[in-house]
Amino acid sequence: MKRTWIAVLALILLLTACSAPATPAPTATPPAAAPAGRLTGVTASAEIVPAQIAEISFVIPGPVKEMLVKEGEAVTAGQLLASLDFPALLGSLNAAEAALRAAEFDYAYWIPPRLKRPPERKQLALDTLTQAQKTFAVAQAEYTQTTISAPFDAIVADVYLSSGEYVQPGQSVFVLADLDHFVIETTDLSERDIPRVKVGQAASVYIEALDAEFPATVTAISPLADTVGGDVVYKVTLSFEDQPDGLLWGMTTEVTIVTK
Repeated sequence: MKRTWIAVLALILLLTACSAPATPAPTATPPAAAPAGRLTGVTASAEIVPAQIAEISFVIPGPVKEMLVKEGEAVTAGQLLASLDFPALLGSLNAAEAALRAAEFDYAYWIPPRLKRPPERKQLALDTLTQAQKTFAVAQAEYTQTTISAPFDAIVADVYLSSGEYVQPGQSVFVLADLDHFVIETTDLSERDIPRVKVGQAASVYIEALDAEFPATVTAISPLADTVGGDVVYKVTLSFEDQPDGLLWGMTTEVTIVTK
């Protein structure tokens, strides 16, 4: 009897185990896929700079005769900015011009086709005129070196010398800048990011002083690297699609260049 009860109890336990529902094994949740077509880009600090900047200097040394413009003054392309005191060169130019006028008058006397003039005299007048033209061109080129003119319409951003001071060749006399047209230049775009940047790429420019973002386009990439705080960086230039009002030279910005 005892063995019978044991057998019945074992059978009950076996049936209970078989009828209990199986616990499903946990399954891993796959990572969410990145949205297709999402734009990516590189970000860098930048600053607002004039589209054209030029440091103006003389090509020969000498004492400054006249400084004809002041800091903050607007100038136009070709306008005379300053001159050196070289009376000898001015005298040579005046003499060469007088000789040229005399040669032109003499040549005009000997060449009228309706008059019979000795051919050798005509040739002499022509030779004299040709030499006078060459002498005047040389004197004019030499005297031009004593003056400097504005290469484009601009504002005189800085003046380094005064009348009477002695200037060396290549020494900066003026800084000119076009303050009507600005571009953006990056200051810390890393060498790790520059391979992804191409001319023509779109960008967004956040200007802190205006607290606004503006669309722009990459227009130039410097082929030469610079070093900032031990990091190798490249200057990238961007142009506004529509230049905003209120820009000033040196304003800080942050640019994001769309690379995909």
